[in-house]
Amino acid sequence: MHDDYFQIYLEELEAVLPFGEGEEEEILRLASLRDEQARSRLIEGKLKTALTWAREYEGKGLPAADLVQEANMALILCAQAYEGGDFDALLREAVIRRIEEAIEVQRAEHAVEEEMAARVNVLKDISQMMAEELGREATVEELAAKMKMTEEEIKDIMKLTLDALSVSGE
Repeated sequence: MHDDYFQIYLEELEAVLPFGEGEEEEILRLASLRDEQARSRLIEGKLKTALTWAREYEGKGLPAADLVQEANMALILCAQAYEGGDFDALLREAVIRRIEEAIEVQRAEHAVEEEMAARVNVLKDISQMMAEELGREATVEELAAKMKMTEEEIKDIMKLTLDALSVSGE
């Protein structure tokens, strides 16, 4: 699905007119003076540039559509804040920073998901073991004591499972 949107974006991007001769310099001058029409044209004219830098991160943790989104947000924010200077250098730095931050967030979320999956598996194993030892289902309090966690943490782990993990492991 992401690839379809990305392909549509690429096709639509072909219709965006590049800057004419001398237009970029004038657009930058007006944008630095807070001219909103110039800022809009600056954003439009730099979409392909932002995409070029975003594509350097393909295959590094974010889908292409997310790369485009992050690059375009960096472009919009950069154009809104532009007060003069080397716009391309500012834009490249902004695009790289946003994409690298998004990749790091993605990695952190993945690590949390893996940790929670591991906790679910450990809870399942321990609850099965305790059920065999006790001859009954372990209580949340007993599981918390065994796993050295709070009862609330145990309940949160239980809520994560789609089938509301049975304490007995059934």
